[in-house]
Amino acid sequence: MQYEGEYAQKLTATEDAAKLVKSGMWIDLGFFMGIAYLMEEEIAERADELEDVKIRTTGFHLEPQTVKADPEQKHFIFNDFFIMKRERRYYDMGCLSHIPFNFHDEPRVYREFLKDEVDIAFMEVTPMDRGGYFNFGVGLAAQKAICDVAKTVVVEVNRLMPWVPGGYDESIHISDVDFIVENEKYEIPELGNPDATDVDKKIAENVAPLIENGSTIQLGIGGMPNIIGQLLIEHGKKDLGIHTEMFTDSMADLIEEGVVTGKKKSLNPGKAVHCFAAGSRRMYDFMDHNISLAGFPVDYTNDPYIISQNEKQVAINSAIVVDLTGQVCSETAGYRHISGTGGQLDFTLGAYMSKGGKAFTCLHSTYKTKDGKMESRIVPCLKYGDAVTVPRSITSYVATEYGVVNLKGRSCGERAKLLISIAHPDFRDELEREAEEKNIIPKALRRRKR
Repeated sequence: MQYEGEYAQKLTATEDAAKLVKSGMWIDLGFFMGIAYLMEEEIAERADELEDVKIRTTGFHLEPQTVKADPEQKHFIFNDFFIMKRERRYYDMGCLSHIPFNFHDEPRVYREFLKDEVDIAFMEVTPMDRGGYFNFGVGLAAQKAICDVAKTVVVEVNRLMPWVPGGYDESIHISDVDFIVENEKYEIPELGNPDATDVDKKIAENVAPLIENGSTIQLGIGGMPNIIGQLLIEHGKKDLGIHTEMFTDSMADLIEEGVVTGKKKSLNPGKAVHCFAAGSRRMYDFMDHNISLAGFPVDYTNDPYIISQNEKQVAINSAIVVDLTGQVCSETAGYRHISGTGGQLDFTLGAYMSKGGKAFTCLHSTYKTKDGKMESRIVPCLKYGDAVTVPRSITSYVATEYGVVNLKGRSCGERAKLLISIAHPDFRDELEREAEEKNIIPKALRRRKR
């Protein structure tokens, strides 16, 4: 191979690569399942030697060792664009910060606003090919943009990373890499597909019939979007396409079953477009060198104007609560961060703008508190600290296990009535009473009798 000599010259021990980190630096660790987890662990080992090292990442799936080693933030300041399950307790302890953003903005944020604040980029990649390229595999959302502005680029080679064909910015050449480390310890993390509950299945059954043949789909994270994928197979849907941010196990199933062909896509026909993937090892193996897939950076996949170019684009995302005027909160419970905005707003807007498109916000009608009390997820108003993920002016379809309603073009009073109709029956009278007291439902729409 032409580049073997250069590879050997740049190959570095992980402990030596970790020593590149100096006090006061900004370092980036990559994205979701494509994070340089081995290097993060090595950097954590140097905690006592370092001060004021600022770390950025997106969707850290494993235990963050730099936070675990330094919960008082005396050495590391850990920042994440999308809070994951194992990070929440650290956020609750006050030793982890969230960076709000719309997902499609990430490459621009780096190239324009953070271009002088990336001292070292540590990126997980595939082994190098014969042309000297490393592929970002399952996490290419903004990896190339980060590398483009970084003062130093270190790639962490993982032989288990699938090589995913792409549109652009899916790979980096060895000439743009300063150091190479080899990760023989960490596999690509797998995202377990939670078992769908009976409520998930009912919501999916409400939504699936509204997805037409020839639609292009985006599915969010969780059990319910996955069960929708399975129902699309059972319902005999035909010639679906994929334009999404996250590629999932259910999407691999849809392709293998012939339900997804991409033949009817207006944009990138025949290709399942995505910017990252999270799922099982079986799915990662399916993705490897699979030319039916096309990985793009997130400023392409999640740009609402790009999304809207697919006719019949369907977006399916989850929510924590929805208020009676249609404000959607999907990322916080009060001031406590659960996740992040991600691409929900991007796809809700893009799917609505699409000719024949539909954007669904899906949620269980109720949840249980720690003390076992049942509460409604459809609420009169958001509470203090709840982040508005999707403004009411953009929300369209909302689905629970009790049905699907479309809020577009409806007054606040009409919206309240519609949302109450798909709330849990035990809460409908209370919701209507509060909506009337707050004048969300005006006199003309109020019931004459209780």
